[in-house]
Amino acid sequence: MDLGLLYSGGKDSSLAALLLEEFYDVTLVTATFGVADAHEHARETASVLGFEFEAVELDGAVAEEAVEQMVADGYPRDGIQQVHLHALEAVAEMDFDAVADGTRRDDRVPSVSRAQAQSLEDRHGVEYIVPLAGFGRGAVDSLVEETLDVTTGPSERIAKADYEAELRALLAREHGEGAVAEVFPDHTQTYVTGLR
Repeated sequence: MDLGLLYSGGKDSSLAALLLEEFYDVTLVTATFGVADAHEHARETASVLGFEFEAVELDGAVAEEAVEQMVADGYPRDGIQQVHLHALEAVAEMDFDAVADGTRRDDRVPSVSRAQAQSLEDRHGVEYIVPLAGFGRGAVDSLVEETLDVTTGPSERIAKADYEAELRALLAREHGEGAVAEVFPDHTQTYVTGLR
């Protein structure tokens, strides 16, 4: 069965791909608004890990709505959630039997409710798989440490093909650099550079 995994090039989605490859023909899919060139890292990482790769273009209006939501909230949570659900829809519209993401049990955002998952499956005739749903951050970190070579750094400096990079760029373009610091809390990101 063919599976499209929503892929950022980070540790969670890379670990999810490794867990799924025994059961599915996995293609790593990066969703992009065409704002940043971050998907090239995801393409390179997919190649290093030995997976097929595709990029899917998302509706720019969704990014604009997400940015305005983040500015109104003063925090990125709901905007990122909105983009994640849109990206899953885009992957589900591709020619896959199943779609997946790298969300963990303890992720606050993005997350997909049972009702949202069932709706996605019913409307698109796909299975929605969440291979890390039973894993917390500590368990994921332990598995990653044994399996993957990872680079870690501040979010704004890590070139990763996730929504945050593009949403940060759009936010800066529409509201200035200061808005990025106001909306996004300081945190670190990871990206995968290879297998151990």
